Amino acid sequence: MTKSELIEAVANKLKLPKGKAELIVNCVFDSMENALKSGERIEIRGFGSFEIRHYKAYEGRNPRTGAKVDVRPKRLPFFKVGKELKERVNEGANEAAPRDTSVGDGAATAGSTKPAASAFFGTPVGSTSAPAPTLSTERPSPFGTAPAPAPKNKEPEDKPVAPVPRPTYD
Repeated sequence: MTKSELIEAVANKLKLPKGKAELIVNCVFDSMENALKSGERIEIRGFGSFEIRHYKAYEGRNPRTGAKVDVRPKRLPFFKVGKELKERVNEGANEAAPRDTSVGDGAATAGSTKPAASAFFGTPVGSTSAPAPTLSTERPSPFGTAPAPAPKNKEPEDKPVAPVPRPTYD
Protein backbone atom coordinates (compact mmCIF):
# COMPACT_ATOMS: atom_id res chain seq x y z
CA MET A 1 0.00 0.00 0.00
CA THR A 2 1.32 3.39 -0.96
CA LYS A 3 0.79 6.67 0.86
CA SER A 4 -1.77 7.81 -1.73
CA GLU A 5 -3.67 4.52 -1.31
CA LEU A 6 -3.67 5.06 2.45
CA ILE A 7 -5.02 8.59 2.00
CA GLU A 8 -7.76 7.25 -0.26
CA ALA A 9 -8.66 4.53 2.26
CA VAL A 10 -8.90 7.10 5.09
CA ALA A 11 -11.03 9.38 2.90
CA ASN A 12 -13.40 6.53 2.03
CA LYS A 13 -13.61 5.17 5.58
CA LEU A 14 -14.28 8.54 7.21
CA LYS A 15 -16.21 9.98 4.25
CA LEU A 16 -13.84 12.97 4.03
CA PRO A 17 -12.47 14.85 1.05
CA LYS A 18 -9.07 13.57 -0.04
CA GLY A 19 -7.45 16.88 0.94
CA LYS A 20 -8.50 16.52 4.58
CA ALA A 21 -7.56 12.83 4.62
CA GLU A 22 -4.11 13.78 3.29
CA LEU A 23 -3.70 16.32 6.12
CA ILE A 24 -4.59 13.63 8.69
CA VAL A 25 -2.14 11.09 7.25
CA ASN A 26 0.64 13.67 6.96
CA CYS A 27 -0.01 14.85 10.54
CA VAL A 28 0.32 11.28 11.85
CA PHE A 29 3.53 10.67 9.88
CA ASP A 30 5.03 14.02 10.92
CA SER A 31 4.26 13.32 14.58
CA MET A 32 5.87 9.89 14.35
CA GLU A 33 8.94 11.33 12.59
CA ASN A 34 9.36 14.09 15.19
CA ALA A 35 9.06 11.59 18.05
CA LEU A 36 11.71 9.33 16.51
CA LYS A 37 14.02 12.30 15.81
CA SER A 38 13.87 13.27 19.49
CA GLY A 39 14.71 9.70 20.51
CA GLU A 40 11.25 8.72 21.74
CA ARG A 41 9.82 5.26 21.33
CA ILE A 42 6.43 4.87 19.61
CA GLU A 43 4.20 2.05 20.77
CA ILE A 44 0.86 1.30 19.14
CA ARG A 45 -0.86 -1.50 21.07
CA GLY A 46 -1.90 -4.39 18.87
CA PHE A 47 0.15 -3.07 15.95
CA GLY A 48 3.81 -2.72 16.91
CA SER A 49 6.48 -0.36 18.11
CA PHE A 50 9.04 1.94 16.52
CA GLU A 51 12.33 2.78 18.15
CA ILE A 52 15.71 4.17 17.23
CA ARG A 53 18.66 1.79 17.20
CA HIS A 54 22.15 3.20 17.61
CA TYR A 55 25.00 1.72 15.59
CA LYS A 56 28.67 2.32 16.41
CA ALA A 57 31.24 3.47 13.90
CA TYR A 58 33.14 0.68 12.17
CA GLU A 59 35.61 0.08 9.40
CA GLY A 60 33.97 -1.36 6.30
CA ARG A 61 35.19 -2.20 2.82
CA ASN A 62 34.19 -0.97 -0.60
CA PRO A 63 32.87 -4.10 -2.36
CA ARG A 64 34.21 -3.02 -5.76
CA THR A 65 37.73 -2.01 -4.82
CA GLY A 66 38.21 -3.67 -1.45
CA ALA A 67 39.47 -0.36 -0.05
CA LYS A 68 38.85 0.35 3.64
CA VAL A 69 36.06 2.82 4.36
CA ASP A 70 35.26 4.44 7.71
CA VAL A 71 31.52 4.18 8.44
CA ARG A 72 30.25 6.84 10.84
CA PRO A 73 27.95 6.00 13.74
CA LYS A 74 24.27 6.15 12.86
CA ARG A 75 20.77 6.03 14.28
CA LEU A 76 18.18 4.05 12.33
CA PRO A 77 14.46 3.52 12.98
CA PHE A 78 13.46 -0.06 13.75
CA PHE A 79 9.94 -1.51 13.71
CA LYS A 80 8.97 -4.49 15.83
CA VAL A 81 5.64 -6.07 14.91
CA GLY A 82 3.12 -6.58 17.71
CA LYS A 83 1.77 -9.98 18.70
CA GLU A 84 -1.82 -9.21 17.69
CA LEU A 85 -0.86 -7.91 14.25
CA LYS A 86 1.35 -10.94 13.68
CA GLU A 87 -1.54 -13.25 14.57
CA ARG A 88 -4.01 -11.37 12.35
CA VAL A 89 -1.63 -11.48 9.38
CA ASN A 90 -1.07 -15.21 9.86
CA GLU A 91 -4.84 -15.82 10.12
CA GLY A 92 -5.30 -13.96 6.84
CA ALA A 93 -2.66 -16.14 5.19
CA ASN A 94 -4.42 -19.30 6.40
CA GLU A 95 -7.73 -18.13 4.93
CA ALA A 96 -6.18 -17.82 1.47
CA ALA A 97 -6.29 -20.79 -0.91
CA PRO A 98 -3.86 -23.51 0.18
CA ARG A 99 -0.86 -23.97 -2.06
CA ASP A 100 -0.39 -27.35 -3.68
CA THR A 101 3.19 -28.39 -2.98
CA SER A 102 2.87 -31.84 -4.51
CA VAL A 103 4.52 -32.67 -7.81
CA GLY A 104 1.85 -33.20 -10.41
CA ASP A 105 1.44 -33.59 -14.14
CA GLY A 106 2.49 -30.02 -14.89
CA ALA A 107 -0.97 -28.47 -14.70
CA ALA A 108 -1.46 -25.48 -12.47
CA THR A 109 -3.63 -25.87 -9.40
CA ALA A 110 -5.43 -23.31 -7.27
CA GLY A 111 -2.93 -21.19 -5.41
CA SER A 112 -0.03 -22.45 -7.50
CA THR A 113 2.40 -20.00 -9.03
CA LYS A 114 3.34 -22.49 -11.74
CA PRO A 115 1.76 -21.68 -15.12
CA ALA A 116 -0.68 -24.18 -16.54
CA ALA A 117 0.34 -26.38 -19.43
CA SER A 118 -2.48 -24.78 -21.39
CA ALA A 119 -0.61 -21.49 -21.24
CA PHE A 120 2.05 -23.04 -23.45
CA PHE A 121 0.06 -25.50 -25.55
CA GLY A 122 -3.30 -23.79 -25.93
CA THR A 123 -5.43 -26.67 -24.62
CA PRO A 124 -7.59 -26.39 -21.53
CA VAL A 125 -6.15 -27.92 -18.37
CA GLY A 126 -7.67 -31.35 -17.84
CA SER A 127 -8.67 -31.60 -21.50
CA THR A 128 -8.63 -35.04 -23.09
CA SER A 129 -7.53 -33.70 -26.47
CA ALA A 130 -4.34 -34.90 -28.10
CA PRO A 131 -1.06 -33.41 -26.96
CA ALA A 132 0.32 -30.45 -28.82
CA PRO A 133 2.01 -31.44 -32.07
CA THR A 134 5.74 -31.08 -32.39
CA LEU A 135 7.32 -29.61 -35.47
CA SER A 136 9.52 -31.94 -37.47
CA THR A 137 11.84 -29.07 -38.44
CA GLU A 138 12.90 -28.52 -34.84
CA ARG A 139 15.22 -30.64 -32.78
CA PRO A 140 15.54 -30.72 -28.99
CA SER A 141 17.93 -28.26 -27.44
CA PRO A 142 21.06 -29.74 -25.86
CA PHE A 143 20.25 -27.64 -22.78
CA GLY A 144 16.84 -29.24 -22.25
CA THR A 145 14.82 -26.05 -22.69
CA ALA A 146 13.03 -24.75 -25.78
CA PRO A 147 13.65 -26.50 -29.09
CA ALA A 148 16.51 -25.13 -31.12
CA PRO A 149 15.79 -24.04 -34.69
CA ALA A 150 16.73 -26.44 -37.47
CA PRO A 151 20.00 -25.74 -39.32
CA LYS A 152 19.80 -23.48 -42.38
CA ASN A 153 21.26 -26.06 -44.77
CA LYS A 154 18.57 -28.74 -44.58
CA GLU A 155 19.35 -32.30 -45.57
CA PRO A 156 17.21 -34.03 -48.21
CA GLU A 157 13.82 -35.16 -46.89
CA ASP A 158 14.29 -38.81 -47.89
CA LYS A 159 17.37 -39.25 -45.68
CA PRO A 160 16.44 -39.98 -42.03
CA VAL A 161 18.06 -37.77 -39.43
CA ALA A 162 19.38 -39.42 -36.26
CA PRO A 163 17.98 -37.90 -33.06
CA VAL A 164 20.34 -35.74 -31.06
CA PRO A 165 20.96 -37.32 -27.64
CA ARG A 166 20.09 -35.08 -24.70
CA PRO A 167 22.75 -34.75 -22.05
CA THR A 168 21.87 -35.92 -18.56
CA TYR A 169 22.98 -33.93 -15.55
CA ASP A 170 23.31 -35.66 -12.22
